[in-house]
Amino acid sequence: MLGLAAGYLGMSILANLLNTLLVFFYLPPDTAGLPQLVTDRKVLGVITVVAIIAAAGRFTDAITDPLIASKSDNSTHRRGRRIPFMAVGMVPAVIATTLMFVPPVTEESGWNIVWLLGVQVVLYISLTAYVTPAFALVADLGKTPDERLRLSTWTSMAWAIGLVLSALTVLLASLLDGPFSTFRGWQVAVGIVCFIALCFMAVPLFTIDEPRYARHEPSSTPLLQSVRTVLANPFFRFYAAADFAYFGGLAIIQTGVLFYVTVLLELEEWVSTILMLLMVVVSAVFFPLVAKWARSIGGGKTLTIRAFMLAACVFLAIAGLGLLDAVPFIQAAIPIAVFSLPFAILSIMPQWILSDIAEHAARTGGEAQAGMFYATRTFLQKLATTLGVVMFALLLQFGRDVGDDLGVRLTGIGGAILYLTAAALFSRYDEARLQRELAATGHAGEFGGTS
Repeated sequence: MLGLAAGYLGMSILANLLNTLLVFFYLPPDTAGLPQLVTDRKVLGVITVVAIIAAAGRFTDAITDPLIASKSDNSTHRRGRRIPFMAVGMVPAVIATTLMFVPPVTEESGWNIVWLLGVQVVLYISLTAYVTPAFALVADLGKTPDERLRLSTWTSMAWAIGLVLSALTVLLASLLDGPFSTFRGWQVAVGIVCFIALCFMAVPLFTIDEPRYARHEPSSTPLLQSVRTVLANPFFRFYAAADFAYFGGLAIIQTGVLFYVTVLLELEEWVSTILMLLMVVVSAVFFPLVAKWARSIGGGKTLTIRAFMLAACVFLAIAGLGLLDAVPFIQAAIPIAVFSLPFAILSIMPQWILSDIAEHAARTGGEAQAGMFYATRTFLQKLATTLGVVMFALLLQFGRDVGDDLGVRLTGIGGAILYLTAAALFSRYDEARLQRELAATGHAGEFGGTS
């Protein structure tokens, strides 16, 4: 469990570096001290270049996510179905993430756009090769609902810590502002944090004996049939729709945190690191309680819906930051502390619920296709993240600077709409039926078949 959690921590650093810093780095506000690296002009009067770049990588994912998942599900490698893919994807993913922050021109240029488009193809292929098999290991290693819940809890806590470490990049960059320029300090900070990510991502390769502990029966289902099976799953459809809305909203708050701090509250950039640390520290108190609550009620549907609704309220509060006559840091700290509860719930519950959906499919369908379930979720997550980034970039056109901040405020309203949509969609998920059918296939300690 700890070995897999370490891998999650590493890949969380990479994912959150991109989600939190990339838009700010290439299209900073006037007060950031960074050069604008790409144009903020709109294509066809609506879509920004940053939004187009963010969306372009998803065309690669549309092919690589299901392909890698299918290859992983069908693998007969002696080291297992997942670890070999993670080993291949790890180093290229770290290098490509670093290179995303090393543009060829240090001012606004079309070459920077070409660079981003090219590097992100390598990034998304390699990151998928690591992330999708790592996600599938939760279902492969967890033999009982309780084991899958504990795995989901540990890996979710690790993901949260990775979020903090990625946010530390901003603080590290400010500390490097003396020996380096502001721009170069950011790049060095990103390189250091990416190396830390590499170290954590390597841990599962040496600590998980997959053939011994994981489900190892390869699937023989062809790629297209696997995709159709996953999309036709009645439990997965509503789960995936709600998960999509959740990650869209999460992308908005991750992309926006630097803007909320520097534009709405007029605080220093490094304050965003303190706020992220506050959120994770408070959420760490809730992580064990979430698992306890889930066990006591026998599922995660109710907790998840309530978390969506509370998170929507936090987004509405974000839209009003800086308008009250109160200490700016306190205005930010209160919503962040409140958000730590839904953050803890939504970090654990969706992962646990999907592992049960994959286990149910394996028992009732006869083949273990966890990789394809997680690949489909990962692909939809990336689409949702793109939606969040695109929405954020579009709304910034209404104002992204101090005194001209309407666009930044509108992102809070957009996030609230997405989270309320997620709550409505997830209310259609038939958790009771899944748990009944899962229990009927055999006792919790066995994979598939009947006891």
